[in-house]
Amino acid sequence: MTFAREPRLIPVKIKHLRPTQLTLGLSEVAQKRQEWRTRAAEQQAEYLGKHLIPVVLGPKGRPYIIDHHHLARALHEEGVEEVATTVVADLSELEPEAFWVYLDNRAWMHLYDAKGERCEPKHLPRNVAGMADDPYRGLAGALRRAGGYAKDTTPFSEFLWADYLRRRVKSSLLAEAPDKALKHALGLAKEQDAAYLPGWCGPILKD
Repeated sequence: MTFAREPRLIPVKIKHLRPTQLTLGLSEVAQKRQEWRTRAAEQQAEYLGKHLIPVVLGPKGRPYIIDHHHLARALHEEGVEEVATTVVADLSELEPEAFWVYLDNRAWMHLYDAKGERCEPKHLPRNVAGMADDPYRGLAGALRRAGGYAKDTTPFSEFLWADYLRRRVKSSLLAEAPDKALKHALGLAKEQDAAYLPGWCGPILKD
C-alpha cells in the first residue's frame, strides 16, 4: 500500500473508472453538461487539465473515483472518452474486504442508495453510467448554488443535506415543481434543525 507524495497523473478511459457511491443527482449532471457545451474546444482541453479526477487503485489495479463523480458522468454523457486522474493512494495489494473497510474508514465511499438506505460494496456500479439518480442529491446541489449553505470540506456533505431534505420535502413536489421544492428547501436550510449540517449558514435574523 503506497501513498503518492507527489501527484501521479494517469490518463484513464472514463468507462474504466469505478464509482465509490451508488447515486448522484442527474439534475446536477445536466448542469455540468450544459456548462461543458458552452466551452470552446481549447477551453475544454484546459478545463480537463485543471480538473483531475482523484482515484485510489484497488484490487487488480482498478481505479476507483473518490470525488468528482458528477463531472465524470457528465463528461461520459458528452462523449469524452478519457480523463486525467491523480492517484491518491495505491491500495492494489489489499484484499477486497480490507480495501472496502479502508475506504469506509477514510470516508472515501458512500454506500447509500436513492432511498437513503445503506448498502453493501457489492452493490456499487461498475462504471459511472451505472450510478442511479437521487433527486434529493440534485436538490442539495441546487440548494448550495442558491446560497442555502456554504461549500464545505466534509466528505459527502451534499449527501448529508440530501438526507435532511429527503425527510422534509415531498417527492411529489420535487418531481412536479422543482422550483417550488428549491424555495421550500431554502427555508428549511435556515431552520435550527439543520444546524448540525456542514456549511449551515444560520437562520435569517429579523429586526
